[in-house]
Amino acid sequence: MTATMPPEWAPQDWLWIGFPHDAEEWPGYLERAQEQIAGFANAVAESGQAVRLLVRDAANEARAKALVSASVDLERREYGDVWLRDTGPLVRGDGVAVRPRFNGWGGKYLMEGDQAIGAQLAGDEGLALTEPDWILEGGAIDGDGTGLVATTEQCLLNPNRNPELTRADIEARLRDDLGFDRVLWLGEGLLNDHTDGHVDNLARFVAPSRLVIPRATGPDDPNVDIYADAMRRAESFGVEVVGIPSPGRITRGDFVEPASYVNFAITTHLVVVPTFGSVHDAEGVAAIAALFPDRATVGLPADAVLAGGGGFHCASQQMPVLARA
Repeated sequence: MTATMPPEWAPQDWLWIGFPHDAEEWPGYLERAQEQIAGFANAVAESGQAVRLLVRDAANEARAKALVSASVDLERREYGDVWLRDTGPLVRGDGVAVRPRFNGWGGKYLMEGDQAIGAQLAGDEGLALTEPDWILEGGAIDGDGTGLVATTEQCLLNPNRNPELTRADIEARLRDDLGFDRVLWLGEGLLNDHTDGHVDNLARFVAPSRLVIPRATGPDDPNVDIYADAMRRAESFGVEVVGIPSPGRITRGDFVEPASYVNFAITTHLVVVPTFGSVHDAEGVAAIAALFPDRATVGLPADAVLAGGGGFHCASQQMPVLARA
C-alpha cells in the first residue's frame, strides 16, 4: 500500500511560502499583498517553526527582507505564481515527494517556473521524487491522514485537467500515487474561484474524519447553496461535519470574491486564518481556534492576497517531519 500524506496538523519541519512579485497579478494590490504574506511568514516563524520564504529576484528579496523578521529564511527561486500549495511537492509519509503535472489551473494562468518549482524544491532536499503523468494541484485535495481525502467534482472532474480520466481512474491515481484509499466527492467550489473549485477554500479536515465547512451568514451569501450541498454530501459519506461562519458577501468593486476562512494554514504551533474586514471575522477566527486547542490561532488580514486569487493556505506548502525520518 502506498504511504499517504501526513495530515497538515502533523509536526512540520518547515513551511515554504511564496512571496508575491508580479504587479500584473496584483494590480494596485501588490505592496499590500507582500505585506500580508510577510505578516503570515512572521507569525509562523515567531511561533517557533522554520519558514522558508521564496523570493523571485534581487529586488523582491530586498523588499521581503525589509518586511520580515530575521527568523524568516529567504530563498531565491525562479517560480511564477506564489501558490505553492498547488505547485510545490506533495510529500508522503515515506519521504517520497509527489509532483503531478501542472497546467496552470486548466490552462488559464501559465507562468514560467510553475511547472518546475515542485521538483526543484524536492530535489534540493534530497527527497525521492515521482512525477505522475496526470494533472493535479495540491489545493484540490485535503486528507485526514488515514487515507481519506476530500475533493470537488468541479475541479478533479473538470475536462480542462484530465479529460481522458474517469472518476474511477482519478480515484485509482489518488490511491496509487498519494495513498488515498477513500474519496469524499464534494460538488461545486466557491463562486468565482479561478481554480475551478479547490477544496481548500470549501472544506478542510481538522482531525480524522472531522471536516470543517462554512455555513452561510446571511441571505446574500453568494455560496449558500454550495455550502449546503457540501454539508449534505459529507454527512451522507459519514464524516463528522463542523460548521463555521462564512465571511459573507465580500466584494472588490463589482466582483464577488471567493473569500473563505477555511483557507487557513495549519502549522506546528499555530493556525493562521485569513480575514477580510468582514463583520464575521472575529467569529470565524474563534470558531477555528476552538478546533485546535493544542495550538494558538491568529487571524491576519488577507484581502490583498485574495485580490491575486488565493489565501494563506494557497501560498504555502509544509514539509512534514515524518517524511524526513
